[in-house]
Amino acid sequence: MPPTHLHRAWDDPATRRAWTKLLIGAALGQILWPAAWLGLLAWYVTVSAPWTLWLFFVPLAYTFYRAFLQWAYWQGAFRARRLLRQYPWQVYETPESGIGNLPGVRDGYAWLKFPNPDASDQPVTMVMHSHVRSLWWGGRLGRRASAERKAQVREIWFAGDPRCAAVIAVPAPRHFHVLRQPPSKEQGVADALP
Repeated sequence: MPPTHLHRAWDDPATRRAWTKLLIGAALGQILWPAAWLGLLAWYVTVSAPWTLWLFFVPLAYTFYRAFLQWAYWQGAFRARRLLRQYPWQVYETPESGIGNLPGVRDGYAWLKFPNPDASDQPVTMVMHSHVRSLWWGGRLGRRASAERKAQVREIWFAGDPRCAAVIAVPAPRHFHVLRQPPSKEQGVADALP
């Protein structure tokens, strides 16, 4: 059971530990992916047989991609901390969810519906845009997911405002994921994120 009695999710030691793990993962990735790219490049240069380029092309391309992608992990971690410091955890048992098949949601994107703070009878849809962490969630929210996998997201912890941004997690908390609404014409990007 999450510490719903706390004023902010950040006040929970388990939340701070989970966020620290998220930050350490981002820091390690920032060090290890460029090191892996440089190591592969150095190994290729020392082997220097032309036919080995095909062996190194895919790993070099992937490590180069991940080295630049790591900045998104840093941003996500600090965005999550900002939301966790502002909002308390709320618990939702089996919120309405799915993958695609909803107006305004691209095919293959997972989504969840949460109550609107202003009008609880009008739910707000939050979409998980393509991201490495959204793969874990998408594999459990879709109709094709096994009962065992769906049970992993039966209870969802939520900290935020579904109209702009939120952090979701599974109990403990684990598998943090930041969801953001796209800025509307009336509000700017700065207004969309608390």
